[in-house]
Amino acid sequence: MTDIAIIGGGIVGVATAHTLLNRHPGISVTVLEKEDSLSRHQTGRNSGVVHAGIYYAPGSLKAEFCRRGLAATFAYCTERGIALERPGKLLVATSPTEMQRLAALKARAEQNELEVRDVTAAELRELEPNIVGLGALLSPATGIVDYPGMVRSMAAEVVALGGDIRFGAEVTSITETPNEVRVELGDGQELRARHVIACAGLNADRLAAMCGLAEDFSIVPFKGEYYRLAPRHDAVVSHLIYPVPDPELPFLGIHLTRMIGGYVTVGPNAVLSLARENYGKLAVNPGDVADMARSPGFWRVMRNNLRSGLAEAANSAFKHRYLKACQRYCPSLELGDLMPHPAGIRAQAVMRDGTLVHDFLIRNTARTIHICNAPSPAATSALPIADHIHKLAMGTFALKGNNPAA
Repeated sequence: MTDIAIIGGGIVGVATAHTLLNRHPGISVTVLEKEDSLSRHQTGRNSGVVHAGIYYAPGSLKAEFCRRGLAATFAYCTERGIALERPGKLLVATSPTEMQRLAALKARAEQNELEVRDVTAAELRELEPNIVGLGALLSPATGIVDYPGMVRSMAAEVVALGGDIRFGAEVTSITETPNEVRVELGDGQELRARHVIACAGLNADRLAAMCGLAEDFSIVPFKGEYYRLAPRHDAVVSHLIYPVPDPELPFLGIHLTRMIGGYVTVGPNAVLSLARENYGKLAVNPGDVADMARSPGFWRVMRNNLRSGLAEAANSAFKHRYLKACQRYCPSLELGDLMPHPAGIRAQAVMRDGTLVHDFLIRNTARTIHICNAPSPAATSALPIADHIHKLAMGTFALKGNNPAA
């Protein structure tokens, strides 16, 4: 029997194992990952941005974890020599309405105690000659990092501390008793654990449902499609360039991101995905579609966001529309500059009434903790999330000393 089984080999699951083993030497921790390697889904397919936390509601878990995660991520990667850069972010306004929204964002950033400053149109031209706008808001702390490299580093430390990472370990059932949790795996094996922590991302609702914790929400997958800019544009920007988000829409919009590899991507859009873990443009998983069709929240969120959903689908179907969204603030881009780049899928928790869950959502039973919603900035926030889970485990599991309570 293992003391704690952690389901999910993304950055949150591995960071949680890393934190528990560092703070409780001698306990046994087993990470269960159904793929044959770590970071195969959200962690390995995001934009690599280390967020400062401009957008998030003051007092929310997102605001708190992102602020702490920014410092913790840079500290960890600096100490281990993991690739990182701190180019800063410019939120660029291209209309008078967006200038007003920019002022509101600045006020929110200041409430969250973040360093930001206004940038005039003239300053913007000096900072970014290829970008046009009426003005911008600069977040100098925002950076980029090699998140898969960070996960590999933490995983190596997990193993060095005595932890076990099992691949090909798909969880098919969780049964909780007063004394243990039995986890059945797809290969017919069973793992017995004193406690379970589920960091399952795109399958978070399914694992939570196994423990009776998902009656009022479900995961709806949204695909984010990216393009890589042609090599002639590797130096087109020196900062990360973001549009000013529309508060009526659920996602941030298409942006230009300098990547650790020295190139620039544009994206993502946000289109409904008909498969949770298949990234092809026309991918369909009948089981995933059936789960969405059974969810009242899915139908309500589609109805509430029909106009923006159709616009995103059109951007996905027609490359010139995607280009037009980029040209609003980077007019030098041409259709041939948009080269293929891997897509990602975001796990978005939706309540039965159609409300999108914007903050982190964490639930528990007597012997299990479930990370039910961990959208962006989950990668930035992984170490503070792990710290939060550790504190929950101290209370929920009575975890103390070198061994968890039986």
